[in-house]
Amino acid sequence: MKRTHWPVRLTAALTALVLAVSLSGCGASGGDKFAAADVTESTEAAAMPEETLTSGSTADGAEAGEGAGTVTLDPGATSESVRKIIYTANLELEATDFDAARTALMEAVEAQGGYLEHSSQDGSAEYQSRSLTCTVRVPAEHYRAFLESAAQVGSQRYLSEDANDITAGYVDVEARLAALENQRDRLNALAASAETTADLLEIESQLSDVQYEIENYTRQLRAMDDQISYSTININLYEVAVLTPVTPVTFGEKLGRAFGDGWEIFVDFIQGIVLAVVYMWPLVILAAVVIAVLLATRPARRARRQAKAAAKQAARSQGNTAYTYPTSANPDPSREEKTPPQEDGTPKY
Repeated sequence: MKRTHWPVRLTAALTALVLAVSLSGCGASGGDKFAAADVTESTEAAAMPEETLTSGSTADGAEAGEGAGTVTLDPGATSESVRKIIYTANLELEATDFDAARTALMEAVEAQGGYLEHSSQDGSAEYQSRSLTCTVRVPAEHYRAFLESAAQVGSQRYLSEDANDITAGYVDVEARLAALENQRDRLNALAASAETTADLLEIESQLSDVQYEIENYTRQLRAMDDQISYSTININLYEVAVLTPVTPVTFGEKLGRAFGDGWEIFVDFIQGIVLAVVYMWPLVILAAVVIAVLLATRPARRARRQAKAAAKQAARSQGNTAYTYPTSANPDPSREEKTPPQEDGTPKY
């Protein structure tokens, strides 16, 4: 019996071994396939950028995912790799010949291809107190040349410059605009293949929002391009009688200037008083007439006051005389009472 079952058992064992090996091989190959798929998905997920714009309804999610573009905010992805810098300057000048300096300044602006953006002037030529405040725009490539030309117009008293680097902001706006334009194209494609009215209305609503954002970012880019391509210079031009010395002055020069300035201030003060009197000539004439009348009537008024005082004194004197009572030293004889004597010679009261 043992010899009869031994071949059968050996055959069964070999069959089980072959099946186990086959199953393990299939499991390994299947595991390799799934592992490869996981690696592929991980690689694709890692390659996806941070900003991926998709659109469309839930029902059209599969269609929206097909051919979807991606945008990465990479400074190197811009059309121009140069820096985006806005140049601004503030310049103060003074000149003894105001008209010539103003004309030369405008000629310098035109020579550098710029234009006058704003201008205002005040002051009086009589007192040499005119001033010009203006804002000019010149091409950025002529910015330095214009500052050198403007410094020759008059005596430069102050200069400040500012360079604002907006490269990061410019790249950000540019990338967002490109992403919105790609999204608009995809929405237009979805609108063309929409099957229901509800899907079409949803896509058109998203298109309206996207178009508004595109116009907003486009305006921002245009404004930044204008600031970058044309530099801004704020200029103040002052008219003076004597230019401010550039080199430091000595104490003697300061003292002499103090005397000169003091005399000029005194003369200006006297002139101001004279001009004020001339401006108020009607009041001055009226005051002069009143003063003249008062002076002319002063003797008569004084005489009247003296006459009134004398009359009052006389009336006071007469009143005192009319009401004078007799004293014991000067008795009135007519009013003296005589008492008849008594028999015993003693007066009777």
